Formats: sequence, C-alpha cells, structure tokens
Amino acid sequence: MECISVFDMLKIGVGPSSSHTLGPWRAAERWIKELKTANNFDSVEKITVDLYGSLSLTGKGHATDYAVILGLYGANPETIPTEKISEIISDIKNTNIILFNNEKDLVFNPKTDIIFNKKFLPFHANALKFSAICNGNKITSTFYSIGGGFVVKEERKNSKRNFEIKCTFPYPIDKGTELLQFCKNLNQSISQVVLENEKSIRSETEIDSELKRIWETMLESMYLGCHTEGNLPGGLNVRRRAYDMHLNLKGKTPYNNPVEWIYSIRDTEVKFRQILKWVSCFALAVNEVNASLGRVVTAPTNGSAGVIPAVLMYYLVIENHDGNFEDIKKFLLVAGEIGSIFKKGATISAAMGGCQAEIGVSSAMAAGALTELLGGTPEQVLVAAEIAMEHHLGLTCDPIGGLVQIPCIERNAMGAIKAINAAELALDTNPENVKVPLDKVVNTMWETAKDMHSKYKETSEGGLAVGVYLTDC
Repeated sequence: MECISVFDMLKIGVGPSSSHTLGPWRAAERWIKELKTANNFDSVEKITVDLYGSLSLTGKGHATDYAVILGLYGANPETIPTEKISEIISDIKNTNIILFNNEKDLVFNPKTDIIFNKKFLPFHANALKFSAICNGNKITSTFYSIGGGFVVKEERKNSKRNFEIKCTFPYPIDKGTELLQFCKNLNQSISQVVLENEKSIRSETEIDSELKRIWETMLESMYLGCHTEGNLPGGLNVRRRAYDMHLNLKGKTPYNNPVEWIYSIRDTEVKFRQILKWVSCFALAVNEVNASLGRVVTAPTNGSAGVIPAVLMYYLVIENHDGNFEDIKKFLLVAGEIGSIFKKGATISAAMGGCQAEIGVSSAMAAGALTELLGGTPEQVLVAAEIAMEHHLGLTCDPIGGLVQIPCIERNAMGAIKAINAAELALDTNPENVKVPLDKVVNTMWETAKDMHSKYKETSEGGLAVGVYLTDC
C-alpha cells in the first residue's frame, strides 16, 4: 500500500509549478546524489539536460529551465532567498559557468545544454533526462515529475503505480471507505486518525513544528501577495489584483506583520460580498506570489496553492475569531489525507489529468478540512470533498503562454469559494442520502483524465492557450 504523509502533499517550494518547477529541481538534486553514490561526481566533465513532453512544451513559462539550473547549482527551494534567483540565473547565463552543487565549476550554457524536446516519453508526460560525461563516458538518468513535486524513476519497483513505499502506517488508507472504517472502529475524527499515522514516522513535536512552518509559509505568501503592487513577470503584463483588492478591503486597525494582519482583518466589515472578496483576495495573493517565483506550499500543487490557505484564512478571520494552532493542525491533517486519496486513486498532475487534478483536488481538500472544523462528521467531511470535486470534473489545463497565470490564478479564487459552498452543503446533508460517494468521484475523475485530449493537459496546445495570443496582451 502506498504511504503518503501529509508532508508529502504539503511541500514548501518555489513557484510557479510543482510539477514543472519543484519536481525538476528535486530531480536535479536526486541526480547529484546518484552521481555521488556511484563515485562519479568528482569526474564529471560536462552536463546536459533533456526536457520532454509537457516539461518541454510549457517549460519556459513554468520556469523549468530555471528550476533545473538551480537544482544543479545546489540551491534548496525551501530556503533559497527568492530575491536572489534572478541574480544566480543571470550570472550563469552571462558566464556559461555553473558551480555544480556549489562544489565545482563546469562549463554550462543554458541555451544549448538544456534541450527542449516536444516528444513525450511513454511513462509520464513530464520527463527529464540528465546526462554527464565522466572520464570520457556518457552516463544518463531519467526522472518523471508526476505532480505535486513528486519525482519517480521508471525502473523502480512499483513504477507502474507511480509510487515509492516509504513506510507502513498503522491505519493504511487508499480509499475514503477505508478512512471512514478506521474513524468508526477507533471512534475518532479524520484528523485524529491521520495524526496517529503521522506519529508512526515522526514525533508529535516534529509534526507540530512542521505544520507550523507550513502554515507560516502559507500566511506569508498571502501577506506578501496582498502587499505587492505591479505586474507579474512573463510577458502577459498581468496586473496583480490582490494588492488593489486588499487596499479596498482592509480596515483602519494597524498591523506590522502577518499575525497582526489576521487580527486587523477580524475588525473589518464581513457582509457577504466582503467575504467573497476576502476569500478571493487571499487565493489570488498566493498565486500571484507563485507566478513570480515566490515561495508557496504545494496544496497539493503550486498551481493550486491558493485554495487551502484562502479557506483556512476564511475560517480564522470570518468563522472563528478564537481559532488557533489546533484548528490549523486539524485542517492541514484532513486536507493532506484527502489529497493523498486523490493521488492514490487518480492523479494530482495537470499534465496527466487537466486542471481538475489541481484545482479540483485542492477544492476537495479544503472543503473536507473546513467541514471538520465546522463540526461535521467524518462522513460529512467526505461528502464535502466529493461535492467540491464533482463540480470540477473535466476542468482543462490550458495556460496562456505556458504561464501559471491565466486562467490559473483566478481558478484558485473560484476553487476556494466552491470549497466553502461544498462544506456548507455537506453540513446540511445526511450522508445516508448521498448518491455519489467520494471513491466514485475519484474514479470518475481518473477516467475523465484518461479520456481528455492531450492538448488540454498542460501543453498550451488547446483551449484558452490557443484562443488568446500573447500579442493580444
């Protein structure tokens, strides 16, 4: 059985894409470890990288080339000062020299040593191959970025199922029905069951510390997005909207940091229209940060990173002014588990399933998590997740210019609003009357993904991506 931790689903990294940026970055790190393990690193004379399929078709817009360079350079996506990224990339481009893993200088020309191949490899739409000349001999290694920052190798055992067994949980869960059975047998909430699984691989102190770090990163990305003015990079000249929305929404209570910001928002007017605007503002803010190579949390991907923070922030500033870390902890544990069910039963990769695999899954994660915080039963939590996904089925991925901007940023706002609506519907629903269980919608999403034309799967070869031209912008 696949063992996916909450911390596999919620990863800290640099935007704009978990599959096209964070994944290739991590693949470069893994390749360097391979070279070191085989005692080949010190003899490397030359390196090249081949990108295939979706990584090639939308790689420029998704900064895949930047991610590969930074991974080869030895930078850590969780800690690199994002303001230094442009400086590092420019220096390598200007000198055609890369400090390989921050250890040895190699001649490296990004224009010729990163090759964009439109060809798709059979195993997965997101493939990249690293090559090195060592003592005159060429050695290669191929990786696949399968969504959410997950990276696999085709030759691994269980590769056809796209996972690597890392541990054994006391309460192994593949499906919603199994999760509910554990809740019933243990007389526990979903967050409690998930916590017990997490405690089998790390201490509760470690769990709390990491969840706090994840929430702080989410909060920081909302705060930064709401306080940054101007246009997004990439050529579409997209105006940042979170700044303007926030300017019109914020009250008169002063604040100096993200935590004080939460308290100041609680003092603002909260009529229905303001609530819609606040939730949208939070979601837009995160994904504007993501689109500008800022730091966000995959939830479950970078392209859908704004939904979960926006809904959790909604709970803290609108629903429960006494909300605290215990609420945040429960929310993230439930969200992570729901995301893992979709990953195991379908996909969280837009290159495999379209945007239903990103915004649809993030909306389902947020809906379920919010439902538990609002007092819903485990059954109602899964009802909420099902409702949210049901109304994202078939959503395509067709980014204009290959950038994670249009329609991606707005879709986070829509996904967040749908999540809140789904939670409210679920709370007024008797689960015994539900006709479509979560596992059925997971399976339906996967079947829809397989039937979807490739041009609607993060290739920028269909839909809005060809209906709107860069010259129109």
